[in-house]
Amino acid sequence: MPMTSITLLQTVLAHAEADRDTAQGLLRQAEQRLQQARAQADSLHQYRSEYDQRWVARFRQSGTPELLQCHRSFGARLDVAIEAQDNTHQHQEQRLQQARLALLAREQRVAAVRKLIERRQIDLRQLTDRREQRNTDEAAQRSHSGAGPLAASVR
Repeated sequence: MPMTSITLLQTVLAHAEADRDTAQGLLRQAEQRLQQARAQADSLHQYRSEYDQRWVARFRQSGTPELLQCHRSFGARLDVAIEAQDNTHQHQEQRLQQARLALLAREQRVAAVRKLIERRQIDLRQLTDRREQRNTDEAAQRSHSGAGPLAASVR
């Protein structure tokens, strides 16, 4: 097994690691977007609650039908904004889950390429060890067979 296959696999590994690093960055961005969406949704829900409390107190003091209509109209628009933000929050949760899955796939690819490189290196070492053993055996055999006739002629 030539060394170039390991070199090629190391290039593949470098690309896989770069893809994984990109996926990690995308995951961090998705986490930040989700956090922002969650904070915005929480803020809108809190504002809606405070708005209702303020208007209840104000309506008790001087409630008119026009004032009630104004409150309901703005409340309806606020509810639409809250629903839209809740949808955005859910969408960001889905994107975060997709980013996690993508990162997991990239990490698995990196691990697989590393394992393949490790196996190839083991195979290469075993091949080298077998060659060295064969060369040692051949040298020993030559030395042993060469020693036989010389030893016989010396006697």
